Amino acid sequence: MSRLADLEQTVDLPPGYTLVALRELGDAFAHGCEIAAEAGAGTLVWVRRYDLVEFAVVLEPDEPLASARRALFAGMNAVADAIAAHCPPEREVSFDWPDTIRFDGGLLGGARLGWPADCAETEVPAWLVFGIILRAADMAHVEEVQAASGVSLLSEGFEMIDTDAIVGSFARHLMAAFDRWNERGFEAIARDYLERLPKNKAGERRSIDLNGDLLVKLPTGSGPPDRTGLVDALARVAWYDPQARGPKSG
Repeated sequence: MSRLADLEQTVDLPPGYTLVALRELGDAFAHGCEIAAEAGAGTLVWVRRYDLVEFAVVLEPDEPLASARRALFAGMNAVADAIAAHCPPEREVSFDWPDTIRFDGGLLGGARLGWPADCAETEVPAWLVFGIILRAADMAHVEEVQAASGVSLLSEGFEMIDTDAIVGSFARHLMAAFDRWNERGFEAIARDYLERLPKNKAGERRSIDLNGDLLVKLPTGSGPPDRTGLVDALARVAWYDPQARGPKSG
């Protein structure tokens, strides 16, 4: 995977970020994990494609891996805020636990989170990599196929130029999310994330545990809340089609 020296398109990133651009067949998440140790925090790997919005950012947490994985939720919020800032009015960005992104109910894409394979849960990881893939334009011109294939940005009324703007907007929203975390605590991040996660039952009370697990309790229930593990869910990457190397079709 090689960098592009002369891009017709580029990404407008705020100070503190370093752009690494890959050719169309590059894998932003894999490349981010490969270079994270040397490249350092703020490195944003972007794949120059027209069918997908694909990028990954290197983070350097200051807490043990078990709780540092909660950076996923700050990243998910930042992506959703970036999409919302550029989408047509009165459209909804929502999540499936923990890493799937939907737009007006249709599968748009999702996130991945990587960390050093030899890092113990109680150790502070040298890096995390948060990666995103969103469907930008494929199948947008075939209405009957589109209906069965999730949604794309272009089919939902975005201008093509906005796909690159989303990456820069994400970078700014991510900085704001971590600032908010530092000022108000993780609860502020969890609240924003959970507002975009549809409830399964009316009245259920939800929270995100210190290790990133989802806790759900009904007002009438007794005993401990139902727990859905973050690590196992991240390993499934339910939204991702490895053969297509992009979002699943449903």
